Amino acid sequence: MVNGFPPGDPSAVPTIEQLLRRYAEALTPWAEATAARMLADVNRRDEAAWMAQAQDMSRALRLEIRTAPTGATMQALMAEQVGLIKSIPLEAAERVHRLTIEGLEDSTRASEISKAIQASGDVAKSRADLIARTEVARTASTLTEARAMHVGSTHYIWHTSEDSDVRESHRRMDGKVVAWSDPPTIDKMTGHAGQFPNCRCWAEPIIPED
Repeated sequence: MVNGFPPGDPSAVPTIEQLLRRYAEALTPWAEATAARMLADVNRRDEAAWMAQAQDMSRALRLEIRTAPTGATMQALMAEQVGLIKSIPLEAAERVHRLTIEGLEDSTRASEISKAIQASGDVAKSRADLIARTEVARTASTLTEARAMHVGSTHYIWHTSEDSDVRESHRRMDGKVVAWSDPPTIDKMTGHAGQFPNCRCWAEPIIPED
């Protein structure tokens, strides 16, 4: 959409913004269907992982895990993910507007800014990739938290993926016991294992004994 207009042309900005904002609204049904499919898939995998580790649990506890009320959590996650998907064209519209204003204010950088405007599609794709990677892990972590707290878990053990790509700040969390009620703040962001951008860490719930 952006590349269909003359790069850096101020007169085209209102039309570009309007098209991108309309596109964001048109995305709603697709975003809802896509988010629902992802949530259902992650939910199945999370439940299967719980059941695979539930051999040593009592029958009553296994039943509690299987019947944990995750509906409200799923609805909240879906609303957040639809919002994130729709934010991609909205952020592109804001970016075009900002870059165009910068071009008007600084004519010496106009050619650079024009190139930056034309690169909006690549920026949007990078943003979409980040959302996809982050939201799958965040969804799994949030569902694990909901099921764990339902059966009386108050804490979990933080685990990393134990490879060279693990951030140093997350490596320092490896093996630490964390309260569900007190998510840590790491790199100026607050959340549990798996809930940070590009985070592949995971939470091992500490389940109370019968």
